[in-house]
Amino acid sequence: MTDDPKYWFHCISYFFMKSDSELLCKKHAWILTDKSIVMALNFNQFAAEANEFLKEYDKELMLDGDSDKAGRILSSILHGLREVIPTEESLQLLAQLPMFLKAVYVNGWSKRKTKKVKNMNEFVDLIRDFDGITSMHDFSSYELAIQYIHTTFLLLSRYISSGELNDIKSSLPKDLKAIVYHKIMI
Repeated sequence: MTDDPKYWFHCISYFFMKSDSELLCKKHAWILTDKSIVMALNFNQFAAEANEFLKEYDKELMLDGDSDKAGRILSSILHGLREVIPTEESLQLLAQLPMFLKAVYVNGWSKRKTKKVKNMNEFVDLIRDFDGITSMHDFSSYELAIQYIHTTFLLLSRYISSGELNDIKSSLPKDLKAIVYHKIMI
């Protein structure tokens, strides 16, 4: 074996489990006995899961196959949520999200909160701010923005436990609590 990082990176895609405590590199036929040294990431799998989620998200939002718009909406809503819940709650939420949603959630994250959001109007304004110049196209009306927010939470509830959803709800301002349980508990 070698300490050369390029060698390790090259081999990472060839790992498979030999036993509970050993990883075997198929290409180079060596065994790594401490699994904690190397973490094999399957980026193709993450991309496939993300694309599948975006297709379903696009369909639920009725965007007619506009996955770019779906991605912007998802990102804006997740970043808006991240802005209004405490950092500790964000970390607990992150622990439950699949890798592709974690990446969207943390993209551009700063622990510094910039706005205090107290109600749904302010939350919609916040997610429009995160969406930038496309916000008037993506969130063309207040009612549509509300529909997108509720649909997003409905789909996210597949990954987030009811206990964590309750924790998120508890940390939200009174006038935003409804975004978490809208249609989820029906």
